[in-house]
Amino acid sequence: MYSTKGPKVTVRDYQEGEISLILEDTDLSMANAIRRVMIAEVPTMAIDLVEIESNTSVLVDEFLAHRLGLIPLYSERAKHMKYTRDCVCDSYCDECSVTFVLNKRCTTNETMEVTSRDLMVIGHDQSIRPVEFGDDGILICKLARGQELRLRCIAKKGTGKEHAKWIPVAAAPFEYDPHNKLRHTSLWVEENAATEWPKSKNADLEEVPREGEPFDYTAEPTRFYMGIEAVGSMPADMIFTDALGVLNAKLAGLLVELNRADDLGTAPVAAAAGPVGGYTGGYDGGYAAQANGSQWTARTPAVQSGAAGGAGQWQSSAWSGSQSSGDQWGASRMSGPQWG
Repeated sequence: MYSTKGPKVTVRDYQEGEISLILEDTDLSMANAIRRVMIAEVPTMAIDLVEIESNTSVLVDEFLAHRLGLIPLYSERAKHMKYTRDCVCDSYCDECSVTFVLNKRCTTNETMEVTSRDLMVIGHDQSIRPVEFGDDGILICKLARGQELRLRCIAKKGTGKEHAKWIPVAAAPFEYDPHNKLRHTSLWVEENAATEWPKSKNADLEEVPREGEPFDYTAEPTRFYMGIEAVGSMPADMIFTDALGVLNAKLAGLLVELNRADDLGTAPVAAAAGPVGGYTGGYDGGYAAQANGSQWTARTPAVQSGAAGGAGQWQSSAWSGSQSSGDQWGASRMSGPQWG
């Protein structure tokens, strides 16, 4: 049974960049939705374009661009920035991007290490910068005598569903029913289940099932053990609250479309959830898209075909991601000079 007061969150442990909590009085779909949104739809900043002026290191341009794209950036201000696809600028500006420059040359016989600390932010706002790990920073490459590296990086706002470099968490552990009372997990047992499948520490917080206890076919999980291990771009608690904001915007957009369809006397098929409830990050729309060979067709928002298309078919629709660049998608391209 769920509580009439709504879901309850209990923080078990909180450290810098890591949080452990218990979510109660909700169902499995909602708990898993929060976990998935934390991974895929909380917006962060990451290097998306790299303009290399000179590279005489042993690493090729594409390899360097990939390494630069995976450097986590402080992204607490990401929710207040625009997506490049939503900005009115031609390519990028201060409202949708942050620019870094790197200029290093080795003039000694000793090997020089180029790290994330060598990325210099252009502009007065220093809040979006590489995450600090230790005293040396994140290693980008090494230079020998006479080698140099000069480049310019453009960091943009994005989400994990576009590219892994925008994922704010390194791990998001999730568990429920540690004693497997609900039998949602089939355990392969050779001799002894207790020794072959040791219980997690969460099992100490729940009642041990009694031997011979009858199975309850109507039971559902209502207590979930969750964890958030951040990569450093955002505090763990902010990742959780931002995920709730994204999920709230999705549901609000669905309600708007349901009410609109009810007023028009039609049945809704897809909800177009734009910025709702003051939250501008994360989800951009509930549209469907249909692939036509290697290209995506772009016409109207998804509607279910009637007599023309046949029951159960979907018409072509505009994808809510980014514009097509050749055969690729712009927002999900890998950081590198080869992409326009």
